[in-house]
Amino acid sequence: MNKTKIIELLNKDLQDEHGAIIQYLGHAYGMGEGELSCEVEGIARDEMRHLDWLAEMIVALGGKPSLKRGGMRPGGEGVPDWMGNDVRLEEDAIAQYEDHIRQIDDPKVQRLLKRILADENAHHGQFAHFVDKSRREGLTDHRGSRNDATTKFLGWGVNHEYTVILQYMFHSYMARNAEAKRQLEDQAINEMQHLGWLGEEMIDAGGAPNIAETEVNQVVDTGEALRADIAIEKDVAKKYGDFAAKTDDAGLKELLTRIRDNELYHQEVFNDLLKDIEK
Repeated sequence: MNKTKIIELLNKDLQDEHGAIIQYLGHAYGMGEGELSCEVEGIARDEMRHLDWLAEMIVALGGKPSLKRGGMRPGGEGVPDWMGNDVRLEEDAIAQYEDHIRQIDDPKVQRLLKRILADENAHHGQFAHFVDKSRREGLTDHRGSRNDATTKFLGWGVNHEYTVILQYMFHSYMARNAEAKRQLEDQAINEMQHLGWLGEEMIDAGGAPNIAETEVNQVVDTGEALRADIAIEKDVAKKYGDFAAKTDDAGLKELLTRIRDNELYHQEVFNDLLKDIEK
């Protein structure tokens, strides 16, 4: 099989890992705090590692990672239904990886897909257990319908963080400068923390996080990428700071101030990287 076809298949796998991440995070946030929520979020982190491995392999083969969101199984009347949908999504992934392993004759790619497949088989068993566990424990949907200035801002924050995670990871994959690659990946990981904090805060505030699909800057030149990333950090730090100054909720003020300070740090890191690259 030629590289173009392998890249096409790997991008399909990457897109479906992306879809799984969004589905599992939505379920983790939606059931509120607790043991099962943490376990589901842990599986989402496994899928993030898969996405990262697949993207790196695609770049190594001369391709460009897709940022499209793949297959999902939405819906369900409650947590047991959500876990059932997650079981079925894992079944979809297992069947697809097995098919791609059969089709692809590159030993390195096969080895990677077999490694991911082992995780997906484990996830399938975990989610099957979670169906019964969620029924026994009477877990319910904690999402609310509150739609005020606070939940609207938190919803904006959730989607902003999701956008920059994708953007910084893409810029990291395409970067030729080793330090830029490392720093972009590190800051993307920090943005993942922000996404989790904001999603949980929104549930506590009576809202319902919705991680919408988004347009992402996909320039491949590292200098251009950093300039775009600096601009977005400058803008978002101001927005977090402005809302923190307005809110009377002490806990929310502390959270948004912390995120703002992180964003200012990212801006400084990216500025230093850009200066080094432009020398």
